Amino acid sequence: MTRPPTRVRYMAGMVVDATGSGMYLPLSLLFFHHVTGLPIERVGVIMTAAALFSLVGNPIAGVLVDRFGARAVVVGGYLVRAAGFAVYPLVDSPMTMFLAVALVALGDGSYPPSIQSFVAAITRGADRDRLLAAQRSLRNAGLGAGGLIAGAALGLGSDAAYRVIVLVSAAAFAGAALILRTIPVPGGRAGAAPRAAAADRRSGGYRLVLRDRTFLALTLQNVPTAFGYMVLSVALPVYVTQELDVPASLVGVLYAVNTVGIALLQIPVTRRLIRYRRTRTVAAGAATFAASFAAFALLAGVPARPVALAGVFAATALFTLGEMLHGAPLSALVSSAAPEETRGRYMAVYQFSWAIPITLAPAVLTALLSLSPVSMWLLLAGGVSCSALTMLRLESRLPARAVHARAPEDPENPEDPEETDDRRDATARQKAGVD
Repeated sequence: MTRPPTRVRYMAGMVVDATGSGMYLPLSLLFFHHVTGLPIERVGVIMTAAALFSLVGNPIAGVLVDRFGARAVVVGGYLVRAAGFAVYPLVDSPMTMFLAVALVALGDGSYPPSIQSFVAAITRGADRDRLLAAQRSLRNAGLGAGGLIAGAALGLGSDAAYRVIVLVSAAAFAGAALILRTIPVPGGRAGAAPRAAAADRRSGGYRLVLRDRTFLALTLQNVPTAFGYMVLSVALPVYVTQELDVPASLVGVLYAVNTVGIALLQIPVTRRLIRYRRTRTVAAGAATFAASFAAFALLAGVPARPVALAGVFAATALFTLGEMLHGAPLSALVSSAAPEETRGRYMAVYQFSWAIPITLAPAVLTALLSLSPVSMWLLLAGGVSCSALTMLRLESRLPARAVHARAPEDPENPEDPEETDDRRDATARQKAGVD
């Protein structure tokens, strides 16, 4: 029997993964509060401390991807998380809870650099943008479906429902690992770069990435935007309920506007964006974020409640549009900018531009909200505007394959990671001299 094509198998794995995650994420604190009897505040502290292990898993994953291939690390990370979820029902103390969450956090940390490297290994050019767009769309749908299933299970009021949910999540991660394990990777051993051994002989390691000033600038420009992504889950619920006096029930509706919008529109939007330079699309997405944050700031001075309600929905829709313009093209751009033989390390360094803001956002955004809600929105708008301008300035320094979705990629001649800002010109001069 003929196996389904790569794209179908990959998306099937993402749906299974997202459904399992969507079942567990909404009740993570409640689960451990329920099974251990610890106060919810103490559960939160333990989970936060254990989750720091994800920052350890990230650089380790980068090295493993370059040595063993992206597929092996993706599958291994899924199995680690499956094992962690499988032992969740056995947690009976703060220490066992910390160890179980730390195990899952290690798997979580390995996921971003390995999955981005995996997508880069199995797709090229515009196909990479299309697959990332489909992934974002179906993951949103899967997370929503998982949340609905979890809500229905908890509605039964049974203690067993909690345990069933985490075990189903464990099975989902194991299932995703099995599906992705069947996807062939062009170019040799399980997705390992053709010249990984050569990269090791250069003994560059992460020093190669840190010497690449263009890639570091590409990474740093993402930090303000990563903070911006967090407003929907951290700052917006507090702002609309406390500052705009909007009913708390509206928060879920706003979240649905975002998730459903991306699930329905990400693929057709990306299909139309492929003809444009990725740098321009990413910059347009950041500028759209800035417009949405400015709109939220202006709503603080609107006295009429109906107008404020309409403005909140309009600003949220603008935020969602910014996310569709920004997310998938940026992922494709960054993975295409990284040299093939050290892509794992490059993706691990880039992932810190997400991991650190995600870790700090709850404390930073709530502190800014308490000082001045309007200033918080304006500061975010200024930050993402700087990101947009930086992206445009980097355009001429990035490889053509990263800027243009339809630019040809030569897997046999990956870019030399030791080249910095002028690496393309130097390579061209060298080739001309050889000729």
